[in-house]
Amino acid sequence: MKRREWLAAAATLSSVAAFGSLTGCAAPVLRGTGDLGVVIGRANGTLYLVDTSTRALIGEVPGLGDLSHASVVFSRDGRYAYVFGRDGGLTMVDLLTQRITHRVMQAGNSIGGAISADGTLVAAQNYTPGGVKVFDARTLELVADIPAEYAPGKPETERRAAPSSGEIPLGGPASEGAGGLQRSRVVGLVDLPGRRFAYSLFDADAIWVTDCSDPKRVTTHKFDAIGRQPYDALVTPDGRHYIAGLFGEDGLAMLDLWADQPKVRRILGGYGKGQESLPVYKMPHLRGWAVAGRRAYLPAIGRHEVLVVDTDSWQEVGRIPVAGQPVFVMARPDGRQVWVNFAVPDYHRVQVIDTQRQQIVQTLEPGKAVLHMEFTPRGDAVWISSRDENRVSVVDTQSFATRARLDVPAPSGIFFTSRAARMGF
Repeated sequence: MKRREWLAAAATLSSVAAFGSLTGCAAPVLRGTGDLGVVIGRANGTLYLVDTSTRALIGEVPGLGDLSHASVVFSRDGRYAYVFGRDGGLTMVDLLTQRITHRVMQAGNSIGGAISADGTLVAAQNYTPGGVKVFDARTLELVADIPAEYAPGKPETERRAAPSSGEIPLGGPASEGAGGLQRSRVVGLVDLPGRRFAYSLFDADAIWVTDCSDPKRVTTHKFDAIGRQPYDALVTPDGRHYIAGLFGEDGLAMLDLWADQPKVRRILGGYGKGQESLPVYKMPHLRGWAVAGRRAYLPAIGRHEVLVVDTDSWQEVGRIPVAGQPVFVMARPDGRQVWVNFAVPDYHRVQVIDTQRQQIVQTLEPGKAVLHMEFTPRGDAVWISSRDENRVSVVDTQSFATRARLDVPAPSGIFFTSRAARMGF
């Protein structure tokens, strides 16, 4: 730019600034999105915006409907949050302007979703009607509708029921689709490289991988008879293995997505064999699973244990006794610690596992009904929601001291924009 042009531009900017100060116009707060996150207000349909560096609430966005089982994904640049509500609402929120930009009621009962690796597509997993819907990430216009239809098998009354207090039963059994086919509830939806999504069909005992690289010609690869009742799933950080937990039997189902001809393999079969079957008070979540070095840490269904798994052989190499039935088992970003929260009656506790010593090193009681935890991007702190205490606690992961407490009505899920750079989140 020439000196004369630069001076003219500077004069213009000075005039604009002066005009703003004279007319009382407030200058917008300039901030990056890397510090931002959201907390779900479970009881009032409100999204609370937080700054993770200042440990402060910076705004709220109401009007998001039923958030009793809500989850969030972020746009690639971290500016927009896509909120999946229990009532089937999909809401796009601008974190910088703190407002809703788009909202669609896309289903009758929904429990989460994912965003494609390139950030162009948002997919929702639904119970009612069972299936997956894919939307344009900019406009929330429907791109593809994939009904989770499968051939009728045994009558629903003959199938093993899911736990009465878990998340699966909400929305009822599988619904009827076209031509007498059943429609399964969909769980465990994750993004994969190449505009693909993997997900599990709870009622159909199946894993599907859908390729949306050409939205006009969506294709789905179906893997049947993978094990009884997959209830949740995850994808490993490298995008290679998709693993579904099985409620209907001991074990997990694993799909190697790098194989020339992918096949489902059963792992950790019979990890509860020979032990008394315990009631399941809340289904564990695999999405927050923990990988630390060559080891993975997984919640054992209904048991007071965390399973330790070698990620090369996928064999169990240990178990760590914990205070209750684990729900989330999450690794600090550096892998040195694994944090665990629990189902009732132990849901006021959080325990910390040292992955070098393979044992519990700290037990915390941040408040009643701990529902979720989220690490700051580099793991210096963990944010913990305590629904029945109406607060979020910010805990230092080195000293275990509480650095801040934020008042949030009935908080549940906590999600930071650093998830935008992670596969499966």
